[in-house]
Amino acid sequence: MGCFPCFDSREEEKLNPQKGGDDHKNGHPTVPPNISKLSSGADRLKLRTNTGSRSDSVAPKDVPDANIAAHIFTFRELAAATKNFRPESFLGEGGFGRVYRGRLESTGQVVAVKQLDRNGLQGNREFLVEVLMLSLLHHPNLVNLIGYCADGDQRLLVYEFMPLGSLEDHLHDLPPDKEPLDWNTRMKIAAGAARGLEYLHDQANPPVIYRDFKSSNILLDEGFHPKLSDFGLAKLGPVGDKSHVSTRVMGTYGYCAPEYAMTGQLTVKSDVYSFGVVFLELITGRKAIDSTRPHGEQNLVTWARPLFNDRRKFAKLADPRLQGRYPMRGLYQALAVASMCIQEQAATRPLIADVVTALSYLANQAYDPNTASGYNYRNSGDKDEKRNRDERGGKILRNEDGGGSGRRWDLEGSERDDSPKETARMLNRDLDRERAVAEAKMWGENWREKRRQNAQGSFDGANG
Repeated sequence: MGCFPCFDSREEEKLNPQKGGDDHKNGHPTVPPNISKLSSGADRLKLRTNTGSRSDSVAPKDVPDANIAAHIFTFRELAAATKNFRPESFLGEGGFGRVYRGRLESTGQVVAVKQLDRNGLQGNREFLVEVLMLSLLHHPNLVNLIGYCADGDQRLLVYEFMPLGSLEDHLHDLPPDKEPLDWNTRMKIAAGAARGLEYLHDQANPPVIYRDFKSSNILLDEGFHPKLSDFGLAKLGPVGDKSHVSTRVMGTYGYCAPEYAMTGQLTVKSDVYSFGVVFLELITGRKAIDSTRPHGEQNLVTWARPLFNDRRKFAKLADPRLQGRYPMRGLYQALAVASMCIQEQAATRPLIADVVTALSYLANQAYDPNTASGYNYRNSGDKDEKRNRDERGGKILRNEDGGGSGRRWDLEGSERDDSPKETARMLNRDLDRERAVAEAKMWGENWREKRRQNAQGSFDGANG
């Protein structure tokens, strides 16, 4: 699925009446000053550090000041790497251009080369932003940018090659001979993708709003290790006392947060909403927007929300291709996280750090359909785990620390009737933000503390 404005062009012009009229008259976007400096020769891509000149360039608004050391390729080098962009090297196509597999003659490294469509949606500005963002941001869950080419009017990006393609390739329109992702792999991908967002929101300085989180932008390395790609729409988040940044509405229909689509006001919570949509895709196996489905089921969020209010319908939200091979308790917990992320009001959504905490727990509970309980705990001390679960009985426990809402959700409780009931309450549309965030945090914190205690117990026993 390509990347398109959330509104059509007429609606976007209403929201942005001063948007680039001259560019359209000329038939192509005006080249910013920074782009004119990009070449295949000795010139390096640099950001202007003179604050007085920032109004003349779009780049400093979207990336922090830095000197960029990305490798500069000539067009001839990349043509040779992709065998002159032959069809057999073609990997896929999106709204920004075509992607080819290549092998660099200088190093022998296998790479992915994105050749931007000169008449496409990603202009020089987005190209520059992506080069700068990926040159400055480094994390195991972000794709690595190897270099770029800006020969004449050619714009190409060179990434590390991701052998398993995109998450979209493994979720939707699967051929009959392709196995669907199992439950454990889906939770692993969700947790890794969330960690990538957490890095952008909480560790990058200033924070970065990804703005285009969707299944086709999550690439998969060996072992289904997820990495976020395509940073052309990324924006620097609000700093200081600002609550949001205002920008023209861009993104992919079905993933855009409602407040951003309506007002153009962008926050990190906009990314959290998009993450919730992708997480629902992972749980349900459905597309964010699917025009082939009956009316009322074409929009994933609109279809799923009413089902959150009735625990008897939770099983309808599970991907039929899983054929029941998923833990019912794990499904409840995953739906709780997804429901919190797609709340209509941005203030009621959790921070991505809290989502990571909850999903780290789910990803570390290996589901085994051949065991009686379905779960094969990856940490030690299984007997103690079972005893503790039996004692607690899956109930809501008091938070001894006194933080948050004073309540925490016991993820390791038994699957008695009270567990689904409490989950159903948590999925209630009117759920307040404080309780949702506190419970999500406590899920992961309980799990981490238990692992620490088990590890300490094993150490004491070995030295006793």
